[in-house]
Amino acid sequence: MVDFTPIQNAQLADLVCELPAAVRLQRLVVGLREAFGCSAVVLLRLDGESLRPQAAVGLAHEVLGRSFAVARHPRLAQILAQREPLQFAADSLLPDPYDGLLEDSPDEPLPVHDCMGMSLYLDGQLWGAVTLDALRPGSFDRHAAQRLRQHALLIESALRVCRLEAEVRSLRLAGRQAEPDGEAGDAAILGNSPAISQLLDELAVVADSELPVLLQGETGVGKELFARWLHSHSPRARKPLVYVNCAALPETLAESELFGHAKGAFSGAGQDRPGRFEAANGGTLFLDEIGELPLATQAKMLRALQNGEIQRLGADQPRHVDVRVIAATNRRLWEEVREGRFRADLYHRLSVYPVHIPPLRERGRDVLLLAGHFLELNRVRLGLRCLRLSPEAERVLLNYDWPGNVRELEHVISRAALKVLSQAESRTALLSIEAPWLGLESPPVRHLTPPQAASEPVLESMQQALERYQRELVEAALGRHAGKWAAAARDLQMDPSNLRKLARRLNLI
Repeated sequence: MVDFTPIQNAQLADLVCELPAAVRLQRLVVGLREAFGCSAVVLLRLDGESLRPQAAVGLAHEVLGRSFAVARHPRLAQILAQREPLQFAADSLLPDPYDGLLEDSPDEPLPVHDCMGMSLYLDGQLWGAVTLDALRPGSFDRHAAQRLRQHALLIESALRVCRLEAEVRSLRLAGRQAEPDGEAGDAAILGNSPAISQLLDELAVVADSELPVLLQGETGVGKELFARWLHSHSPRARKPLVYVNCAALPETLAESELFGHAKGAFSGAGQDRPGRFEAANGGTLFLDEIGELPLATQAKMLRALQNGEIQRLGADQPRHVDVRVIAATNRRLWEEVREGRFRADLYHRLSVYPVHIPPLRERGRDVLLLAGHFLELNRVRLGLRCLRLSPEAERVLLNYDWPGNVRELEHVISRAALKVLSQAESRTALLSIEAPWLGLESPPVRHLTPPQAASEPVLESMQQALERYQRELVEAALGRHAGKWAAAARDLQMDPSNLRKLARRLNLI
């Protein structure tokens, strides 16, 4: 009979609780660090030829956005190569994958220390690995490997619970069998903030439908990435996804590019040519920057959406296509409709299911995960041993407003990496990006005046101020969704009937 420790008992208790996967796995690695008295624990999932951290304690937060190519990290390769726990000698000469990334030793190579790891399997398939590092030599005694083997049962049980919860959630939301792993395609979208988790749950519902989707959000939030996620999680995933940048279509060629042309339709049309709609037949057509589409082309676009019919330029007979349309814009299309720059009928057809992509400033610590991803890309591209953020640089990233969103973050990290490399003595040094290299201005400190010190008299009661704020929120949500109550309710995370009751109380209807 296995005698569980109090920490193991707490981990067992977590197995019967309903927890978000990120929270469950984070509590798991924290428990492991306490159980072994070590400096860092990392849980890594195998994704192709790389290991991606799923939860970590004792490492910089941005590590969760990185990936570790197995071929470049011999310690990780050896751990994956066997089923039993592997304990490395404290004086092992094999490079450590976490050099420069531990919280306790960020700016220098890891000193002589204890390191141990074990591969993890689910249903007979290699899932990934767990690694433990202790900066104090001798932390792992001769019984440590046996204890890790016992804990591995709890780890694999937690992973199996996460998989089952993902499958149940997919079945509940989408009404269809989930992917076997429950994780397919998720790796491309980094983040575990409530805003992103809620968005992915919503997209999981609409992905299984044939409804047109309108992705709305500021420039740089990654609308194309979410369109690819929708396609990869839809029944059309094995069919083509065709990308069209409407802003790059010249008005004279837009119709030909989208719908194709017949031979002799215009000067230079020497042969029949299919358009993007036909190329996407059976799959998905992603219309980026749909607000830039010329008005003359919008009428034909409407016909294609309504009847699935297109007509090549210069041809007499229409053609039928089976295409799902996902559109994206950073414009407020309802304002474009009001100004006469966009057809109202096409807008309503495209926005059957509008989705708001949150800006980076609303995603909390996701900025560090994304920064870690871009740091790793630049580390590999520049051939560096290690590239990380200093604590002050992390603080600056978290406090910055990010008007350019994820795209701006990518450019900031790339520029900073080049600046650091230009000052580095060697590419094998542990390079750390300091705050000044980011080139970002810290936001001004806001000095809040205590209520009793305010010179202005209070002109409204607390209840009046609350109602005014609620009214502004409701009006803003309705404006974002062109007066659609259901979409506004989703935006405000409210039941539609409760939103209408609130609106009546606020004299909005």
